[in-house]
Amino acid sequence: MEVKKVLFISQEIAPYVPERRLSTIGRLFPQGVKEQGIEERTFMPKYGMIAERSNQLHEMIRLSGMNVIIDDTDHPLIIKVATLQQAHFQVYFIYNEDYFASSRIDELEMNCSPDDNDERSMFFVRAVIESIRKMRWAPDIIQCTGWISALAPVYIRTLYGDDPSFREAKIVTALFNEQMPGVLDARLSEKMHMDGIPKYVLKPIAGKQLGYDELMAYSLKYSDAVIQCEPEISAPVLAAASSLPNLQFLGDDDLVKVKDFYTSLFD
Repeated sequence: MEVKKVLFISQEIAPYVPERRLSTIGRLFPQGVKEQGIEERTFMPKYGMIAERSNQLHEMIRLSGMNVIIDDTDHPLIIKVATLQQAHFQVYFIYNEDYFASSRIDELEMNCSPDDNDERSMFFVRAVIESIRKMRWAPDIIQCTGWISALAPVYIRTLYGDDPSFREAKIVTALFNEQMPGVLDARLSEKMHMDGIPKYVLKPIAGKQLGYDELMAYSLKYSDAVIQCEPEISAPVLAAASSLPNLQFLGDDDLVKVKDFYTSLFD
């Protein structure tokens, strides 16, 4: 099957945030597939460090205005969009002042307030999913990049498993030599159950404070493939990914490999 549409759920995209391997991949992959004629939609959080005026962000009125319920509390969703001129693709920014700063700060919010990272991740993932449903846009591939997107495979394969926007999609998780600050709240499984995730799905994480390795291993149970973006990946994460198709993408000079890898998942 020819891959025609790719959804990127990205934690970071350079140059909106400082350059590092994760944010570089966040830019390279959407740019690469768009240059090869594939339609894409790219989402990332609207962090406080992202200057709206200089980056020419503007609100998407038709997508904003929804409420995302987390732990029985309504959180209004605002979506902004900008064009990354150097790479010629649009980025949709997920914003809510409960989880992302309303004024300029010098550090990413997940580092400033790690106690909120479980809900921050839930909100971001749910917001992207609901936005895609509202767009009535059905991706062939869903590419998750960065731990803040790690809950997306779980939600898409369970709560949204029969949704026509996601039913036929393959989920690909990018692997990095990354950590996240602290651990996720032990009530994460309880909060996800309140969203409608069945208890049997949540049993492996019930009552646990998940670190990076545990979160990624759980996410990979619901992924279809992985792309290894750095040579050194933690042993528990590699073990969890061992049965999945794996593309080694350690250089940045052959983005055709990514497109071909996506296509191979439908063979």
